[in-house]
Amino acid sequence: MNRLLFAFMLPAFAQPHLQNAHVETRAVTRTLDSEFRTITNSQTGPSWIVYAMPRVPAPGDQEESCQAWLEPAENRSIVPSTTVHLEGASAFYIFLRVENRQVNRIRTFSPDCSIDAGNLPVYWLTGVNPGQSVALLDSFTGSASRRVADGAIAAIALTRDASADIALDRLSGPSQSEETRRQAAFWMGVARGRHGYESLLKIVHGDPSDRVREHAVFALSRSPENGAVGEIARVAREDRSPRVRGQALFWLARRAERQISEEAIRRSIDQDPEIEVKKKAVFALTELHDGAGIPALIEIARSNRNAVLRKQAMFWLARSKDPRALQFFEELLGKP
Repeated sequence: MNRLLFAFMLPAFAQPHLQNAHVETRAVTRTLDSEFRTITNSQTGPSWIVYAMPRVPAPGDQEESCQAWLEPAENRSIVPSTTVHLEGASAFYIFLRVENRQVNRIRTFSPDCSIDAGNLPVYWLTGVNPGQSVALLDSFTGSASRRVADGAIAAIALTRDASADIALDRLSGPSQSEETRRQAAFWMGVARGRHGYESLLKIVHGDPSDRVREHAVFALSRSPENGAVGEIARVAREDRSPRVRGQALFWLARRAERQISEEAIRRSIDQDPEIEVKKKAVFALTELHDGAGIPALIEIARSNRNAVLRKQAMFWLARSKDPRALQFFEELLGKP
């Protein structure tokens, strides 16, 4: 396809709300990578390269005040507070900080955010192709700096393009570091919808690292997809790691309906072979909404055959300050 025609087909995004910035606008007429290299090779001091991308739907209904400074405090000025409507945002900005021809930070911002650039040069790129953006960001995911790598993964995940799913699947693969796999898993649950959910299932079923599977369970708890709660319950029953099973119970209590989570927790208390998982299950009862776990804690404290679990239940009941717990202790101490 003719490059000029293709450029006209790309969505036009407004420039971000910048203050204290020396802005130069450049249209990407060839590739993002070539334009990026041209800019970085010409700079000796620090500068920012920024462009807009279509974004995936934001999870939840969020509003927050957004004012941001790109540079340290000595370069700051006062930026008016701006309300950011994240739910309705269809685009976002990717900022890459370049110094000595190296990227040393990647940040993302919502369209309504007011941003102080600290009087640095800012190159505003237009006509950026989403697939080329993902490819450029992917080249930074192997950075020795976790700040750069994690920023690149987040920016990839927020991009509304199929290439982002392909990149995150690669980043969650066995050849990647544990930390990279954990970050990819998190963003799959938060931002990547059904494809991210299905990829998460592969991680929780097959990743060899307990730490990665544990983080994938957390990501499942953030996923809005149908089936996520059932998968967390399955992990709580079946994962080979006691630590992962215990964490699954915690997130199940936070996410699931009362009946589902309480049934899974009680099953672990009665049937899990590891005492540490049983103790985490007792704790998970404290995380049920609106004190729904208090009756079960009282039951355990009163009659469970395991002395360790009775002691755990009493400990959490004492911490709860719930009137039902107070009544239980009064009865236990023989008070009227």
